[in-house]
Amino acid sequence: MNPEKNIAQFNQQFAGKSPEFVLTYFLHAYSGRIALSSSLSIEDQMLTDLIANIAPATRIFTLDTGRLFPETYSLIERTRMKYPITLEVFFPDAAEVENMVREYGINLFYESAELRKKCCHVRKIQPLKRAFQGLEVWICGLRREQSVTRHDMQLIEWDASNGLIKLNPLIDYTEAQVWEYIKTNQVPYNKLHDRGFPSIGCQPCTRAIEPGEDVRAGRWWWENPEQKECGLHKR
Repeated sequence: MNPEKNIAQFNQQFAGKSPEFVLTYFLHAYSGRIALSSSLSIEDQMLTDLIANIAPATRIFTLDTGRLFPETYSLIERTRMKYPITLEVFFPDAAEVENMVREYGINLFYESAELRKKCCHVRKIQPLKRAFQGLEVWICGLRREQSVTRHDMQLIEWDASNGLIKLNPLIDYTEAQVWEYIKTNQVPYNKLHDRGFPSIGCQPCTRAIEPGEDVRAGRWWWENPEQKECGLHKR
């Protein structure tokens, strides 16, 4: 089966199905070739909880850029302690980081969108490529409601850049629905969410938002909304 040609068929087959139903199918059909890439967001924490209940041997990994909040590191440990999973942590190449900082400075991301994306590439994209080895399906916590860059995303997509099926089980969920699941099931979450941080990335590139602001307004707040992706979800 050519997965790229069958994306439309998959979307028709699973239209309107619950995240549990979709995950159960893919976790079993692609066992050993599927993984959740977790940013420790509430969406990814919900998916972690679901996966731990359906197929706890499934790979779950996260990226440590070296610039995360202390609260994020705490959440990694609390998640590891709660669930019967092995949470893999991937780091950027030390030499690549050293060369970048030597040439452009420690906080290069504030200088231009190009340098910000370069930092994201070294600290996120390159480690992600290593994490993808041996995979056929990439589970993500993307939701259409999150930003203008995600309105057209589908439940199941073909990621041509990585040669993977990209599975977005929560694509139609609202933020309120995710929080309801988190609270009902006592899923650990980042304490920064209680302090006005709806979307949390690297510490220098994330701020709390003001009432009425878009949920991703605190990510790379100095850039235009249309640019606010790190490259992980390039389409």
